[in-house]
Amino acid sequence: QVQLVESGGGLVQAGGSLRLSCAASGRTFSSAVMGWFRQAPGKEREFVAAIRWNVGTTKYADSVKGRFTISRDNAKNTLYLQMGSLKPDDTAVYYCAAYLALGPLISDPRRYGYWGQGTQVTVSS
Repeated sequence: QVQLVESGGGLVQAGGSLRLSCAASGRTFSSAVMGWFRQAPGKEREFVAAIRWNVGTTKYADSVKGRFTISRDNAKNTLYLQMGSLKPDDTAVYYCAAYLALGPLISDPRRYGYWGQGTQVTVSS
């Protein structure tokens, strides 16, 4: 089993920054892919970014490229999402997720088998 616990959400003004964290525990896997997703009220869950844990390869949604950065700390088993130039449209519950597979990074949430409970990010205008 893998446990993922997000933290760092909150209320921020447009143009501001926020850093989300996701602490991973349980089974360890060097070849895992970890990602961030978000879901706004009334909308489907949306891919934000992903990273392959062992080599650091990354992938971003077009909507966040240049504003968000995904990273990880191997020693702390923690995933991060640094968010900058935030917009009201970034308001959502943000989820940390993981899957085990080789190949290109996947943005389909159905491929992710492990999920955190989510953390709310609210961007005010």
